[in-house]
Amino acid sequence: MKKCIFSLFMIPLGVLSQTTEESPFTLKGFVDVYYAYDFSHPENHIRQPFLYNHNRHNEFNLNLALLRVAHSEGRFRTNLAFQAGTYAQDNYSAEENLLKHIFEANVGVSLNKTQTLWLDAGIFPSHIGFESAISSDNLTLTRSLLAENSPYYLSGVKLTGEVSNYLTITALVINGWQKIARNPGNQTPSFGTQFLFHPGEKFQLNWSTYLGNEQPDSAVLFRFFNNFYAKWKPVNRWEMIAGFDIGIQQNETNKSFDKVWYSPVLIARVHLAEKTYLAGRWEYYSDKKGVIINYGAPSFFQTGGVSLNLDWKLTEKVMFRIEGRHLFSPVETFPKQTSFTRRNFVIVNSLAAKF
Repeated sequence: MKKCIFSLFMIPLGVLSQTTEESPFTLKGFVDVYYAYDFSHPENHIRQPFLYNHNRHNEFNLNLALLRVAHSEGRFRTNLAFQAGTYAQDNYSAEENLLKHIFEANVGVSLNKTQTLWLDAGIFPSHIGFESAISSDNLTLTRSLLAENSPYYLSGVKLTGEVSNYLTITALVINGWQKIARNPGNQTPSFGTQFLFHPGEKFQLNWSTYLGNEQPDSAVLFRFFNNFYAKWKPVNRWEMIAGFDIGIQQNETNKSFDKVWYSPVLIARVHLAEKTYLAGRWEYYSDKKGVIINYGAPSFFQTGGVSLNLDWKLTEKVMFRIEGRHLFSPVETFPKQTSFTRRNFVIVNSLAAKF
């Protein structure tokens, strides 16, 4: 009799467990706390003006705290994420106060039944580059010079189509170069494209572009930018990235595209042990006309850099990282108290967690 009663009790529970659907909502978070020591000893604790991550000297601080809720149901999806930290303070400094705390806010609809063609509108991560604001997703702790000086976020609409199992194409109409609100006097839309070739887990090839005017319509100066990168895993335990950015912009006199900046980068990471990784980076950034990097240094920006990164994965969600980074230039480039110097060295520690 007890067995019969138990069976009758379990039957409806089994039916309920089979018919209960998963929630269309997901909640995720990320926290990145860091300590950086810059040997240039900036008195105001703010390191280099062309960097936007882990950019406080000799103080424990929050680089990024992120809370993201997503909703996906059928042919519709929505993403909303709020942020805080020195990354938001530095990288969103041109935005209005409330907008500085919005990491992502967009709505999407699938335009076909197979959900291989999506139209998304709002604020979303940039289609440019291989590094994101979430440090634990990148091979190195600090961001490369080319990532720090190209858009992290965009505002507008984008159309994304999976052409095949190996190729994804995106077209964008946006408000400008890392802009939520458009510049005063600028009514000209900007455009972008992305071609992502991904034949398998071990290789990706990407080409992203940007075309837009960064000035008021009364003084149009068009900018055209290209971002290329290749990611591959040649053998087990190894990951490698090669990237190259190049942009051109019109000058103020004859409107010719003679303002050029470019940046190559090479990154390699090896899985040393079960929870230990070692990564190295070489990079270079040249902006002799000061199109992107212009902060009052006595000469043009022409900088090389190397870094070494050691990571410990404490759990599946928690990572501790330490990085030494050396930047160098043939001219006096890096602020050092009341003057400028040709070299800059920094050690950065980070404890980051996802949930």
